[in-house]
Amino acid sequence: MHRHHNGIKTAALFGGIFALLLSIGWVVASSTRNSSFIWIFALIGLGMTAYSYWNSDKLALRAMHAQPVSEAQAPGLYRIVRELSEKAGQPMPRLYVSPTDAPNAFATGRNPQNAAVCCTTGILQLLDERELRGVLGHELMHVYNRDILTGSVAAAIAGVISTIGQMLSFGMMFGGGGREDDRGGALAGLAMAILAPITATVIQLAISRTREFDADEDGATLTGDPLALASALSKLERGTSRAPLAPTKDVVNASHMMIANPFRAQDVSRLFSTHPPMAERIARLEAMAGGYQQR
Repeated sequence: MHRHHNGIKTAALFGGIFALLLSIGWVVASSTRNSSFIWIFALIGLGMTAYSYWNSDKLALRAMHAQPVSEAQAPGLYRIVRELSEKAGQPMPRLYVSPTDAPNAFATGRNPQNAAVCCTTGILQLLDERELRGVLGHELMHVYNRDILTGSVAAAIAGVISTIGQMLSFGMMFGGGGREDDRGGALAGLAMAILAPITATVIQLAISRTREFDADEDGATLTGDPLALASALSKLERGTSRAPLAPTKDVVNASHMMIANPFRAQDVSRLFSTHPPMAERIARLEAMAGGYQQR
């Protein structure tokens, strides 16, 4: 599993985003001659990580106006998720439905014991049972791989870096010229203020794209049917283009949890996308299915 070394990529990207946070602290500490800023920014990162850990099961559900459903209301959904959960030896997550025509699904929660899986009404109408099973396998593997926590922590730290970058920009504009030997530090601070938020966002989104590949592969292994997920992704690409979600702040913050990019493709460049290209995901799943057939 993980033939593409995605776990190593994720660890390296996380190291990069933490290093970026500490670098901002070092620049500020150097310009102010106060080393406490390094520790302050490290503690801010830890604090935001802890907050995201305990609240990662609420953000996407609130953004999508998701409502819990009972087994009587969604017997097919419960049957598929229960079967896959038992196969994986994991507890049954809470199930939700979001009342939107945009076809999508997501899982959320800090661990399998506090997990929730949500499908939109659009995806329930669009996919057949085999394809839906492939999608639910993908979402459950996000939970089992702790990807919701990973994505939430990366988003929180990127948000901290962006906020600090804005504060630095404000300080540089109104902090005055200073002494000659302080100008180098001021220029470094200004460069950091401009580049750090962009870099943090790019790293955060790269983490999200990497985890999608793993969930595709592991979900297909769980269901034993890579082509079902490939077929579902093909339908979702067309469905989301026909019924994109409005990029409100809450939906943008939760979009990395969804199986398909919920926005119009032309509104998101590849570098700033939360998801890998559908064609690449489908090609990997088809290659995976070919490997199954050769066994």
